[in-house]
Amino acid sequence: MPALKKFRPGFCLLLWVAAARLYAAGFLFHDDFTNGLDQWVVEQRPGGTVTATNGVLEIRDVGGGTIWFKKKLSAPVAISFQATVVDEQLPGDRVSDLNCFWMASDPVHPDDLFWAGHGRDGDFSRYDRLCTYYVGCGGNQNSTTRFRRYLGLGPKPLQPENDLRDPRFLLQPNHGYHIELEAVNGMARFRRDGENLFEFSDPRFLQQGWFGFRFVNNHLRIRNFAVKTIPLGASPLK
Repeated sequence: MPALKKFRPGFCLLLWVAAARLYAAGFLFHDDFTNGLDQWVVEQRPGGTVTATNGVLEIRDVGGGTIWFKKKLSAPVAISFQATVVDEQLPGDRVSDLNCFWMASDPVHPDDLFWAGHGRDGDFSRYDRLCTYYVGCGGNQNSTTRFRRYLGLGPKPLQPENDLRDPRFLLQPNHGYHIELEAVNGMARFRRDGENLFEFSDPRFLQQGWFGFRFVNNHLRIRNFAVKTIPLGASPLK
C-alpha cells in the first residue's frame, strides 16, 4: 500500500494568502502557464501546436488560430500579458501578427461562445460574424497595426486613425511586449509597453464577452496572463 502524503497545512495557508492578496488587488483571473491549457479553448488549423508549460504559452502556427480564455468577462475590466514574437531563424518563425480579440461574443449564441456548431476552426474569415474589439498588431507581414470594432454581421470597418503604419508601431523580433487591454466606461483601449495605441469610444459598448489570442503562421511566447477588475470611473492604463 503506498504511503500517504503528509498534509502540509502551512503550504495550504500560503496558497490561500496569495489568492486573497490577488483578489484584494482586484485580480479576477490569472494564468502563469505552468498547468497546461485547462483555462483555454484552442481553435487552430492543422499543422499548428499550442502548449502551456514552464510558465510559457508556446504557439507555433501554420494556417491560423485563436486561443480563447474560457471565462466570460464583464466590464469594467483590464487584461494584461507579456508577449514575444519569436524569430530564431527556424521554420515557422515569422515576425508578424501579435493579435487579439476582447469582449467577443457570437450574436447567434451571445451567452455561449463555444456552442456546438459554431464553425470556427482557426481560419480568420470564420470570425467575421463576432461582436468584438480586435487589434492586429504587426499584421499584413508586419506592415500595419490596426484596431477594428466588429459589428457582428460581417462588416468590420477600419477608421483611418486606427490604421497605424509608422515603423514604431510595428513589431520587433524577440522583444517581450507588455500588452494591456481595457473595456471600461464606454471605452476600449489597447496599450503596448506603456504607450496607449488605441482608444475607442463605443456608443454600443460591449459590456461582456471573451478574450482570445489571435495568430497566423508565426511563433509566439505568452507569459503572465491576468484579468483585473477596474473601479468605475478609474482607469489603470492612465
